[in-house]
Amino acid sequence: MSSSTFTAEDDLIIRREFEALRLAALKRCADQEQYDLVLKAFEFANEAHRNVRRRSGEPYILHPIAVAKIVVQEIGLGCKSICAALLHDVVEDTQYTADDIRQVFGEKIASLVEGLTKIKTALDNDSLKDKPTRSLQAENFKRILLTLNDDARIVLIKLADRLHNVRTIQYMPEYKREKILSETMYIFIPLAHRLGLYNIKSEMEDVWMQYNESEEYKRIEGELQQMMATKGGAIENFVGEVEQIIENSGIRARIIKRLKSPYSIWRKMQTKNIPFEQIFDIYAVRIVFEPRGDFSEREQCWHLFSQITGRYHYNPNRVRDWVSEPKVNGYESLHVTVMYQGMWIEVQIRSERMNSIAERGVAAHWSYKQGEIVGEGDSSMDRWLKYVQDILENPDANALQFLDDVHQELLTSEIYVFTPTGESRRLPKGSTALDFAFNVHSQIGCHAIAAKVNMKLVTLSTVLRGGDQVEIITSESAKVKREWLEFLKTSSARSAVIEALKDMSKDNVSRGMKMLREELAKRNIQMQTRVIRKLVDSYKITGGKEDLYNKIGIGLIDLSDLDTVLKTNAPQRNVQMWGFKLLESNSGKLKERLKGKEVAFHTSGCCHPIPGDNVGGVIGDDDVVTIHKTSCPVYTNLAATEGNRIVGVRWSKHFMMSYLARISLTGIDRMGILHEITNQLSNKLGINLRKISIEAHDEIFEGYIDLYVHDRADIDNIIESFAKINGIEKVSRVDIE
Repeated sequence: MSSSTFTAEDDLIIRREFEALRLAALKRCADQEQYDLVLKAFEFANEAHRNVRRRSGEPYILHPIAVAKIVVQEIGLGCKSICAALLHDVVEDTQYTADDIRQVFGEKIASLVEGLTKIKTALDNDSLKDKPTRSLQAENFKRILLTLNDDARIVLIKLADRLHNVRTIQYMPEYKREKILSETMYIFIPLAHRLGLYNIKSEMEDVWMQYNESEEYKRIEGELQQMMATKGGAIENFVGEVEQIIENSGIRARIIKRLKSPYSIWRKMQTKNIPFEQIFDIYAVRIVFEPRGDFSEREQCWHLFSQITGRYHYNPNRVRDWVSEPKVNGYESLHVTVMYQGMWIEVQIRSERMNSIAERGVAAHWSYKQGEIVGEGDSSMDRWLKYVQDILENPDANALQFLDDVHQELLTSEIYVFTPTGESRRLPKGSTALDFAFNVHSQIGCHAIAAKVNMKLVTLSTVLRGGDQVEIITSESAKVKREWLEFLKTSSARSAVIEALKDMSKDNVSRGMKMLREELAKRNIQMQTRVIRKLVDSYKITGGKEDLYNKIGIGLIDLSDLDTVLKTNAPQRNVQMWGFKLLESNSGKLKERLKGKEVAFHTSGCCHPIPGDNVGGVIGDDDVVTIHKTSCPVYTNLAATEGNRIVGVRWSKHFMMSYLARISLTGIDRMGILHEITNQLSNKLGINLRKISIEAHDEIFEGYIDLYVHDRADIDNIIESFAKINGIEKVSRVDIE
């Protein structure tokens, strides 16, 4: 932020932007008194931020106005939330206090502003010198979720604030941009998903991808534009036919067209390892109907379903019924994928009420229930908030473990299973019989020895399916086992097991340290910092050496592969011309810490970055900077939980290294194709091979090649060269596992 006297043009821009907010607020305010309160909040905030500018050079007040617009237009909150959005930076950034807000606007608006101020303070606290623990930001995330139990509006307004920051992130310095994007991916995107704010979630994902997978984003955008140019007319014809079907059914409805976002397409390509051409749900047509009083909304959804599937061939495996069992965030809709002129189109069927909840999430869900959000009730969303509260109330909960658990809970889908008496229980998809036991009661879980699923005796590790009936067999003499942690899915069950194990043994860390020291001594290796760092990286430990010792002590890491881990070479060789350089935009405290020191860098073994990749650095206690791709999940996790360790870096041409990369190949098997592949690499491209793994079956071959490259240009050349070989159908770069 900077200061300079506003001009007449600045004041004109401010008034113009507020006018759009004023009109939106007018529709949401219940009476003149509420409307006047919004006007007062604007005047108060405008005066408090007078002559203050953002990094972009625009008046700072435009940010609170933009946040308030998102709050009212995209989330659908009311008067008090609009006022809190306008005032959300006043206490943090100006001379006014929370008591000043309370005196002018009352207790409720003041409490909302205080909650937002606490979140902002927590997220901005990235001190390297004074941080009390390595899990500082994980503790901060706990504070964010605590506000869900105070008043969910605080988190909803914070999501609006984060969305506007993401929309204007190009004005941030690079080190701060990476921290914000990583926090957004790890915390705020899953939170928006769980709260049902799909539009906000999707926009944040796309911005993250623009900066962290920029080349892939541009490529997919180009594919989408080309596809719409060739098939857009067919989509319009399909919409016209569906409109006629609805009209003939006597139902009043509107149709909304939707194109799958670049991030969603990229994510599906990554997780399913398929090319763009095999994404079948790029197009979606949404039917939003006005309910009739003589039928339930569910009946009307299925009536429209029968009309659509009576006209078009559909894929029964792609039917999604979220009207019978809504998602945990309240989402209700009926989805079916139909074939039209050689392409698959997803049709979403929902009522106006369902659509409002789908677009505005928990805000619409609670307002439909009770007119204003107060965070009470018996919905699945309320039960999830109660689950979060139960974890937060545990004084011994490890902050980093809590962050990982809640992050996982935010992302998982659910199944319903039943007790022997017919009571339904909601569990994350992939839950085991033991998860069910702990879901019923912690004591049942702790004393479980087996289970019956659909009257058949099974082990506790058996994965449950939706609709299963489950009975747990217990024994008073049974005790908790460490190996349970290997297959438990739910964080509540894992927490219960960990607490029970703590009661059984208080010295897990000491035991783990002793076990590791003994194993290293057998190999004549001292337990030095570089050895521990290598083990932490290799075992993908996020909590540092204490977490490593703890996991060894309780048996999660058995050190059976210690020789392999210790002998693994860094994925680089042939030192010649590439390296790294710290960015000038790094924080002042970081510069002071490293002043006069020669900073060492090494590339991460989890994502294998190569020159040309977008990269970020993670600084260790020994001032060594580990380089990751910014799209790497480990890096995103560290940036979100320990953002004070993130440093801005860039590739620098003062020496060069060869980097290990993996190319995936699929094609038609024929005589001599492997020779052509290796000949291209060795003779024409001058690339060194490390490993080839190819399997052929039914005249199809697939596999991968590990090779050493200098930068991303090498990868592009290899892919282009391989694509020209007769018989190769698909070639792409994949991560090394």
